[in-house]
Amino acid sequence: MDTVWSTYIQKIGTLYLSRSLRFSDFFKESYIDTFMIDDKHRILEIGCGPGALTQSIHRWYPNAEIIGTDRDSEFIAFASKQAATIKFIQADATSLPFSDSSFDATISNTVQEHIEPSKFFGEQYRILKPNGVCLVLSARGGINIQAPCIIEQTELEKEIYKRTEKYFKEVDKKYNVCAYPLSELELPLTMQEYGFNNVSTSYLTINLTPDNPEYTKEMAYAMINTNRQIELDNIDLLPLIAPKIITLDEIDELKQIKNAKYDKRLHLYDKGVKQWDTNMSLVMVLRGTK
Repeated sequence: MDTVWSTYIQKIGTLYLSRSLRFSDFFKESYIDTFMIDDKHRILEIGCGPGALTQSIHRWYPNAEIIGTDRDSEFIAFASKQAATIKFIQADATSLPFSDSSFDATISNTVQEHIEPSKFFGEQYRILKPNGVCLVLSARGGINIQAPCIIEQTELEKEIYKRTEKYFKEVDKKYNVCAYPLSELELPLTMQEYGFNNVSTSYLTINLTPDNPEYTKEMAYAMINTNRQIELDNIDLLPLIAPKIITLDEIDELKQIKNAKYDKRLHLYDKGVKQWDTNMSLVMVLRGTK
């Protein structure tokens, strides 16, 4: 079993909820127009995490065979329970358990930067059929502005984050998180280097702003509570990555502070008091054919 990512880097709640929003059906047409893949294809998602994007692909391409893989067994177990009709397999992206030329399309989201390029692109090239499509989704910065009722930190928050900041950096270094970053220029050149043709790039803006009137109350609530879950998950990481640096009482108090802030944010939303907090992500979509 391999549970490094779900234990020390990103919890299931963080990945599942954030990806459920970013790959919501609200943005379906933008993704479909950019992907340009056939509904009857056999599609593999590499590094599927807890399966949120896999489920979206399954909805968007109902006639396709969808398979999701991830190295983390906790992610695979969760994904399998959430979507029993989709096949999820625990597998390493550098050594996939599939024969040559067995998929029409591969897709990955924020995976490339963690894997040595020759292995990342080489393995996908191997399993793709002739003229098969490789789709690489890469987060390219964005804008993240917290609500005024959330951004102001208490003295306890400031003190704990100062005390534990270095431990997050040490974990990233230990597990090669973002060890192979490629720029917007380097990504398409690298895809070409490993044999792909017709390489193209697109950029999608995913705007998650609860106060935008285009979003339903349900989706606005999901945006706010997803940010809550991310903060609570990061707190739960502290005893694991920084043992003996923070007490259980401090963790409980920190969670109470965070929950109170997000409860207030929901209250303000219900009252129609605009905060204009936003999480705008820029997604680079790299597309190439074998």
